[in-house]
Formats: sequence, C-alpha cells, structure tokens
Amino acid sequence: MTLSNCLILACMLFFVGIYGVMTRRNLIGVLMSVELMLNAANINFIAFAYFKAADSVAGSIFVIMIISVAACEMAVGLAIIVTMYRKHKEMDISRLGGLQDE
Repeated sequence: MTLSNCLILACMLFFVGIYGVMTRRNLIGVLMSVELMLNAANINFIAFAYFKAADSVAGSIFVIMIISVAACEMAVGLAIIVTMYRKHKEMDISRLGGLQDE
C-alpha cells in the first residue's frame, strides 16, 4: 500500500460523498454522505501521518477530533430529522421548509 493508493481511495470516497449530498432527497442519506466525506478526510490524515511523519501523532489527533465532531454532528442531525419527521410526517428535503410553525 502506497501513499498514492490511500489518496486515490480517499478521493473516491470523498466524491461518492459529494454525489450523495447532491443527489439524495432523504435526510438520512445526506447525513451518511457527509460521514463518507469526513471518513475520506480521516484516511488522508492517517495516510500522511503514516507515510510522511512516522514519529508525529498530529494526524492521529486530527482523526480523533474529526470522529468526535462527526459523532456530535450525527446526534444533532438525527435530533433535527426526528423533529422534522414528527412535524411533517416525511423526510423529503425538497418538501421540508424548516422547523417553524406553518
């Protein structure tokens, strides 16, 4: 496994995530696509930490920070999704206007 292979894998994951964010109409699918993009960034950090700075822990620290931010993002995102579903009884992005009363 080389650095180029890791970067190509991360690039493909990131573009799959972008495609998912742009084409999904379901809120949970959009959140999963955002998670794919964050995992692509994690692969980049770990690859550079492994191949370029073997004695540095900076890449691992960034990965831990990204994982914790992603967990918080999922918790808040799922809370918003549950609230929207309870209010509108659907999860189609194009039909949802917001959380305000109508």
